[in-house]
Amino acid sequence: MNPVRAFIALEIPQLIQESIEKQTTRLRLELGNDLVRWVPTHNMHLTLKFLGDVASPHMEFIKSMLNQIAETHTGFDLQIGSIGSFPNLKRPRVIWVGIYAPAGLAPLQKSIEERTVRLGYEKEERPFSPHLTLGRVRQRLTAQETQKISNTLSTIQLGKIGTARVNSLHLYQSDLNSEGSIYTKLFSTSLR
Repeated sequence: MNPVRAFIALEIPQLIQESIEKQTTRLRLELGNDLVRWVPTHNMHLTLKFLGDVASPHMEFIKSMLNQIAETHTGFDLQIGSIGSFPNLKRPRVIWVGIYAPAGLAPLQKSIEERTVRLGYEKEERPFSPHLTLGRVRQRLTAQETQKISNTLSTIQLGKIGTARVNSLHLYQSDLNSEGSIYTKLFSTSLR
């Protein structure tokens, strides 16, 4: 069987997704689709580990690992609000909504990172920065277009969007097509 492009993530409730969409409407309208490729709201999730291509036999190892991790971590609440960009506001590549991380998030993500590295997956070199991707800035923009994005982002204020309860971990498949990515939930396990 063909390998599956996969990642491990936390699900964002539909009400929070709808609130994000409502509060970012002005931003989406001002920047449009020519400058930014927007993530469909229903695709928003908090990625804990991107695995890349996973061979079918490895899926059972990953599911087992997620069950073991879930047994040692309890659920928590995520506070969602604020807006920003990576790598920074002057050179935006990814536009995001921020997450105020509770104490339980970092150990959960670290546990997943360590265990997947032991399974042979590549270690993430960048520090974990919890966020929800709103959109990806298109490549080959002019300096004026990049400046427009920076200026617009600096004028947008997002308050607290809401709180999302996290009770489970999810393994997703990501299929790329011309419209963007399609995510399919392959497996879920409940946190303790």
